[in-house]
Amino acid sequence: MARETRQRKTAGASRKPAKSANGKAKGRAAAKSTSGRRPSGPSTAKSAVKPAKPAVKRDSAPARAVKAPEPAPAAPAPPPPRKPGYYEALAMYENGVRALQRHDYQGAAAQFRTIMERYPEERELQERSHLYLRVCERETARRPATPQTPQERVYAATVALNAGDTATALDHLGRALSDSPESDHAHYIMSVALASKGDAAKALEHLRRAIALNPENRALARQDPDLEPLRGHDDFRDLTDAPAAAGRGRARKRR
Repeated sequence: MARETRQRKTAGASRKPAKSANGKAKGRAAAKSTSGRRPSGPSTAKSAVKPAKPAVKRDSAPARAVKAPEPAPAAPAPPPPRKPGYYEALAMYENGVRALQRHDYQGAAAQFRTIMERYPEERELQERSHLYLRVCERETARRPATPQTPQERVYAATVALNAGDTATALDHLGRALSDSPESDHAHYIMSVALASKGDAAKALEHLRRAIALNPENRALARQDPDLEPLRGHDDFRDLTDAPAAAGRGRARKRR
């Protein structure tokens, strides 16, 4: 019995070194199998990752292109200076308009025709004169053959003067002033008729009366070519150069 126990212990002791030897052999084999592999630790990962390039900072918003300031608009060129003929044509045009307002259609037509003949370069005045000339011609065609009222007699006198018939003009004007002695238009045309006849003294008397009744006749006489025979007289210069206020005062006194 004791012998069997010793044999079992001896056998167990002989088996333990073999087991340890076998374990050592397995450890060496595992070491060899892992010796050919690279370690997969943190150091290997760091060496495998390439260093990242520093990021380039960019603006949060793209830069906007700055527009160049627009050039200021050029100032309009000044109008060309008026020729002296323009002011002469303008004076005739104003005379024609005044005559048209007084229903002196023949006298107005004469002014407008003169503008169209002498000043073809003044297109604006040409167009207006042509328009008013048509009005004068239309109104002339409507007039009766025999004048009945002071206005019609003054108109008939104007037609006669333009035709060179001074005697007929004076007859119509005498009747017009007999019916309407306060008609400044009749006195003005009478002054024109007497001036064309050569009677400067009476012509100046009627012109003075016409200006006293209507001070606007002063400017009309200053530009009227039909009163050219009176321009050399001192009384004519005094009448046309006098202030308008004085003319209005005289007109009130005489009325």
